[in-house]
Parts: sequence; structure tokens; C-alpha cells
Amino acid sequence: MKTDDELQRDVLDELAFEPMVDHAHIGVAANDGVITLTGHVPNYAQKMAAERAAERVSGVKAIAEEIEVRFENDPKTTDPEIAGRIVQLFRWDVMVPDDRIQVRVEQGWVTLHGEVEWNYQKEAAQAAAGRISGVQGVSNLIAVKQTEPSPIEVRDRIKAAIKRQSMHDADTIEVSVRGHTVRLSGAVRGWNERKVAEQAAWAVPGVSEVEDEIVFA
Repeated sequence: MKTDDELQRDVLDELAFEPMVDHAHIGVAANDGVITLTGHVPNYAQKMAAERAAERVSGVKAIAEEIEVRFENDPKTTDPEIAGRIVQLFRWDVMVPDDRIQVRVEQGWVTLHGEVEWNYQKEAAQAAAGRISGVQGVSNLIAVKQTEPSPIEVRDRIKAAIKRQSMHDADTIEVSVRGHTVRLSGAVRGWNERKVAEQAAWAVPGVSEVEDEIVFA
């Protein structure tokens, strides 16, 4: 008599052998000779073919068939489909280092892991994942590589960015660095200059926190 593990393996092998079935999204569980088929297929014919394939396996006593038919134009909202679409989107997004990020999806909730060099890459990954239909939420656990930021480099980058994007002098902004935290202080004339300063601080490698204490003149 076959064990459950042997029976499960034989059914999986039979599904892979059946040319009418795309078995990539079919799951198989075995319990005392009872086979449960789960997952989804693109049409009803494949659903029936999968059931017949399982019935052919010696030792199968009964089949609980829970396969869904999902047509090509149906929204792709199962967890594996969501994960696949996120991974594909990451590959096409030049701002996301897809080889450094892992994606997990559970009941529509996306969790991102990995390590990147820049904070904007972390934010870009979260924004991209959130655009996929069926996503219920995103937990962004991506770490920013902890290289020690240079206070002079941070200050110079922020001041250069403000000068490029603002009509006003950047010398009114003070920058201090403590470990991986950047503190911004001083006075600016409008929201745009304050936002530019924040973005410039986040763009420096190794910065994991920005304390914005800038006030308006």
C-alpha cells in the first residue's frame, strides 16, 4: 500500500505527464488514499483532464476536486499570480534592483525583504508592488545598506540639489550627521525647498533616518 507521500508524488507525476494539463498551478494533497486537487487552470477541459489523470493513479480511493477555472481575461488576484506580476514589474522598473529583493504574498498582503543601497530604491519597490491589482497592503521590510555616510558628502549633496532646483540660496539650511541619521535645520521660504532638502538627504547612501526641523522664514 502506498504512503500518502508516495501517492502525492505519483499524482503530481501523472499530472505532469498529461499533455492536456498545464499543471504549474495545480496543488496535490493526499490523506489515506483521498486526493485533494487545488489551484487553477485556464479552462474547463483542463479541469476535467486533471481529475481523470488523478483517477488513473493506483491507490487513489477518492478525489476532492477544488480546482478553479480562471480564464485569461480574469483579474490575476491569487497570491502566486500577484507575486509573479510584482516580480515581473520589478524586472522592468529601472529604479528597483530586482535581484536584491524577495517577494512574499499571503492572502493579498505583500511583504518585501532584501537590502538595497538607496532609500529611493526601497520606496520605488513599495510603490510598484502597491500598483498591482489584488494587493491588500505592503509591508516594506527592505533594509538600506548601512554604509557610513560622510557629513561633508551629505551636506554638499543637499546644498547642490537645492541650488539646482530652487531659486534661493541653500546656505540657510544646516545639515548635521549622527551615524546613519541626518538632521536638517535652518529656514527656507517655501515647501518646495524643504522637500528638496529631504529628498537630497534620503538620496545619500547609508542614510536610514532624516530628522527635518526646517522652519519657514
